[in-house]
Amino acid sequence: MKRLLFAAIISFLCFTKNGFAQQKTYCNPINIDYGYTPIPNFSEWGRHRATADPVIVNYKNNYYLFSTNQWGYWWSDDLLHWNFNSRKFLRTWNEGYDELCAPAVGIIGDTMIVFGSTYTKNFTIWMSTNPKANEWKPLVDSFEIGGWDPAFFTNDDGKLYMYNGSSNTYPLYGIELNRKTLLPIGARKEMFLLQDWRYGWQRFGEHFDNTFLNPFIEGSWMTKHNGKYYFQYGAPGTEFSGYADGVAVGNEPITNNLTPQSDPLSFKPGGFTRGAGHGSTFADKFGNWWHVSTITIAVKNNFERRIGLWPAGFDDNDIMFCNTSFGDYPHYIPSSKMNEKYTTPNDGGFTGWMLLNYNKPVTVSSTLGNYVANNAVDENIKTYWSAATGNKGEWITTDLGNIATVNAIQINYADQDVDSSFLGKINGIFHQYKLYESKDGKNWNLLIDKSTNHTDIPHEYVELISPTQTRFIKLENIHMPTGKFAISGLRIFGNANSNKPTEVKDFIVLRTEQDKRSTWLKWKPIDNAYAYNIYYGTQPNKLYTCIMVYGENEYWLKTMDSKMPYYFAIEAINESGIGKRTTTIKVD
Repeated sequence: MKRLLFAAIISFLCFTKNGFAQQKTYCNPINIDYGYTPIPNFSEWGRHRATADPVIVNYKNNYYLFSTNQWGYWWSDDLLHWNFNSRKFLRTWNEGYDELCAPAVGIIGDTMIVFGSTYTKNFTIWMSTNPKANEWKPLVDSFEIGGWDPAFFTNDDGKLYMYNGSSNTYPLYGIELNRKTLLPIGARKEMFLLQDWRYGWQRFGEHFDNTFLNPFIEGSWMTKHNGKYYFQYGAPGTEFSGYADGVAVGNEPITNNLTPQSDPLSFKPGGFTRGAGHGSTFADKFGNWWHVSTITIAVKNNFERRIGLWPAGFDDNDIMFCNTSFGDYPHYIPSSKMNEKYTTPNDGGFTGWMLLNYNKPVTVSSTLGNYVANNAVDENIKTYWSAATGNKGEWITTDLGNIATVNAIQINYADQDVDSSFLGKINGIFHQYKLYESKDGKNWNLLIDKSTNHTDIPHEYVELISPTQTRFIKLENIHMPTGKFAISGLRIFGNANSNKPTEVKDFIVLRTEQDKRSTWLKWKPIDNAYAYNIYYGTQPNKLYTCIMVYGENEYWLKTMDSKMPYYFAIEAINESGIGKRTTTIKVD
């Protein structure tokens, strides 16, 4: 399928400063100054950054991002550059939860409202007509009914609704609220409950096996499109790679007569960043749809998480989709309305810049214990290399194997031996570094100089002002905000200037009769491919779900709708591009 590249619609002017360009692309996880978990009991295995449950709203042509336990929120005018406004919305300290958890954000007329998860009656609903300037006041001092994982929705007719719920026993609920007083109108009504007996992706566990707990449903969100109501929900557990958002469609804002789409809306179980659950959907200022959701790490605590942003939309048949194909590779942010024919979720804003250093040779200045060098290039955010210190001069070098075209670099810092005082939002912390390139590994040229940077950039991503032909990239530490110099992913993007992989041969899909939620996929490996994209769906022209598989030629899939036929295709990936996608295979 032809991929639409958005270079033609990007109007940003590039300029050179320290070797990098004004940003016109982004790469997940979003590079914002994530706070550290404010809960001491959640950081007994090490202080670490954590947030989840993101909401982005488009308000007065600016974007506002709220998420769990951040002691404030971010705003942006372009979805690329985010500014943090510090604010504690909760009035009382509550065992570490002294900030919004899974916040609800709504728009009523010209007013933004914000509310955090609670089942008590002492939580304030805040209002603002100028959130960019951080101006807030109470709208409702003590919200009468509360709700965990709440979400607000204002309908076209002006009526206001709230949805809530987070449980592996009870369904999600909806209720209408008085627009002026926010008092409930009637009682909560059941909206939706998981059906994991039918939909395999809803099963609890890293391997969708339901052997430990029943699956959780949480994170409600409502989107209206073409007169239909798209009720979104997170499942089956935030700590798992398969954490996803589903969608069920109805004809009313409050109803239990919802028709689920068979497969998840947002789903990313493979690749460097995994998980795409408990999020929200919004339209940008040009009318393009986006979905923002939770990425899991779950190493130092099950609730160690980040945020990812994915292109989304509705196809010609009003099926809602979210594009996570190449979801942690560089993507363009469009500066205008995307082509009206942009109706398929595998066409998004992918730049075509490939990963150049997956499992390639690495050398380092020092190593702490078992945090070995190759962990920085294994495409697993859960693992990382750590230097023995956080001192200036510690370094890591990645060898691309051959001269290649480098377009962008992502530096993902890991939390190792973070100072014990780092709880919550820490002001004034920053990273500083230098990047060098070399064609021979001996003679080095300065590529990026951020030795005077004073911003917190835990998932740093830089584009080069112009592509660079090189073989070696060296990252040198100048300053860490705390702890050791540790990297979970030093990721180099561009093109290897060689042949793309060929079409995959002997692609086999075996669906079990014992449990039709599951299937086994296998294919003949391609010598020059480092990964494969598996696409599937319940209609042959709507293969809307994508799973990236690194370094293997098989995959156990347990996410299917047991009552539907499925269609599959696969493509190979290497440093130079993407091979031809196979003919679609049907399995009943």
